[in-house]
Amino acid sequence: MHPILFRIGSFEVGTYGLLVTLAFFAAMYLAMRLGRQDGLEAEAISDLSVTMLLAGIVGAKGLMIVVDLMRGAPVSEVFSLSTLRAAGAIHGGIILGTVAFFWRVRRLKLPLWPTLDAFAAAVPLGQALGRVGCFFAGCCFGTTCDLPWAVTFHNHDAVRLSGTPLALPLHPVQLYTVLFELALAGALLLGRRWRRFPGQLIGAFFIAEGIGRAVLETFRGDLDRGAGWLGQAWLSTGRITGLLFVGFGAALLVLASRRKEVR
Repeated sequence: MHPILFRIGSFEVGTYGLLVTLAFFAAMYLAMRLGRQDGLEAEAISDLSVTMLLAGIVGAKGLMIVVDLMRGAPVSEVFSLSTLRAAGAIHGGIILGTVAFFWRVRRLKLPLWPTLDAFAAAVPLGQALGRVGCFFAGCCFGTTCDLPWAVTFHNHDAVRLSGTPLALPLHPVQLYTVLFELALAGALLLGRRWRRFPGQLIGAFFIAEGIGRAVLETFRGDLDRGAGWLGQAWLSTGRITGLLFVGFGAALLVLASRRKEVR
């Protein structure tokens, strides 16, 4: 685990930031390739990707701040430099990024459903690379376990930046997520061969992502970021978001299939 890639005096460059940057360009490249297969202009996909990136950063940090304030964290802690440097809540980024997507698609006059499908496999690819960054940073850590593949963190920068517990064997939940997202990206790429209508792939992504998130929450050890909603210990922010994703994905499938029937 290496949260800090290198230091120049007091200036630190985090490993997570580098991997998230790589994740963005990898996802954008894949979306451009897939978009071209459906007749979309690569420049428009690039423009759309940058818009979603900026919205995603704001959404991730915004949801993190909201959750921290609602769980009663001191304002000084919520808006401290170390907290604001954190990646934030990834599903907040996805939510606001999705809103920005629909707004920008309309402005660019792109066909909605083929454009959505162009990002279906690209998003989980980007998330997989981003979660590798989480593993190096020690954030989004797992619960304790005694399994042979448990990981133990020792870097004190991880405590300072992410509150990672040290010297304890933990579920490598970040790597579980990497494997899940890569499998999802691969399945969606293969699914392009059997796609019956535009929009089918993005609907499948949201449903699978929501289910996967709800299951992976079982192994998360940082649930103080938002657990116990509505008085239910199991109802974390991630599970609520996962349920919303499933519903949103199902709605997309219904709308896309009805559009096909009308044609």
